[in-house]
Amino acid sequence: QEGDFHTGDRVALIVESQDGPAAANAAIRTTEQQLTDTFTVGSQQEVTLPVVGVVSLRGVLRTELQPRLTDEIARYVRDPVVHAHALVGLTVSGELAKPGYYSVPPDAVLPAVMMAAGGTTHEAKLHDMMIQRRGEIIWEGDALAQAVANGRTIDDLGLLPGDVIQVPRTGNIAGLYVPISLIATLLTIPVTIYTLTKIF
Repeated sequence: QEGDFHTGDRVALIVESQDGPAAANAAIRTTEQQLTDTFTVGSQQEVTLPVVGVVSLRGVLRTELQPRLTDEIARYVRDPVVHAHALVGLTVSGELAKPGYYSVPPDAVLPAVMMAAGGTTHEAKLHDMMIQRRGEIIWEGDALAQAVANGRTIDDLGLLPGDVIQVPRTGNIAGLYVPISLIATLLTIPVTIYTLTKIF
């Protein structure tokens, strides 16, 4: 099995001692600080961590990420408390207040990503929104609108690192038409929005 991780995925990692930072000596605190960061999955489905070295994620599911990294880090930090979260890097472009590259959790819904990018501008043509991969359209039109209205997640949509969410500009009043269900969904800010991070 290939597992859930692809080249360009990111892993957000927080490491601390079981008894808290105050109980750790200087060397352990330094190691914890080095390991508390966001790391990118390489071409061989691996992450390279300070002190620990290369950790293969081949065949690892997202639900197995935290135990996998805990086992590896425990070789260098005694009884570590490890918090690990998978993130997918997506480009959000077009008619948004803050377009850019965002690392998002795979269980985020598309409206949360758009809200993290500041929401759409008044000239956004939402019904023509599309998702591209290496220049090819993979989601668009009614199929995408229905997926958004149904609350499909980034994982459900099969999005991969580097995919582009494009929101075009409307050129006329007719372009402002958007299915009511899509508008309702876009106006709902999911609780997962606080986990989204922008990479400048």
